Amino acid sequence: MQIRRAEKRDIPGIAKLLLQVAQVHADGRPDLFMSGGTKYTNDELASIIEDDERPIFVAVDKTDAVLGYAFCVYEDYTQDTVRTHVKTLYIDDICVDAKARGQHVGTAVYRHVIDFARSEGFYNVTLNVWSCNPGAQRFYEAMGMRPYKVGMEQVL
Repeated sequence: MQIRRAEKRDIPGIAKLLLQVAQVHADGRPDLFMSGGTKYTNDELASIIEDDERPIFVAVDKTDAVLGYAFCVYEDYTQDTVRTHVKTLYIDDICVDAKARGQHVGTAVYRHVIDFARSEGFYNVTLNVWSCNPGAQRFYEAMGMRPYKVGMEQVL
């Protein structure tokens, strides 16, 4: 397995995984997420891949098939008037192909993101996890993450 920056040739593999993530959310919160949708179109993926402040990292096998990914976003608070002046790397989305689970792909992708963030001088790495996905929350906690804020809702 190799982990590298995503390239346009990875779009079909990434799109397949986006469907899997969308289904996890649709299963967990059908009141908020539609089944069969994806977060990004292929054109949007191509644009994100070219954006150095929104790196996508992919784990690929020896045939270059995408096994997992992490979508990241630079967040710069160095000019903020309220927050301390830090740079945060936000993981917008992380997924491992259902067929590759249990092979430590997620761990490898996550550690790659952490190494990248350190090498680029980020203060921290953050992400959001849906309460309907306790397995993901356990994974992130096992990686060393701790809650730093909690989203709340009241469905009407």
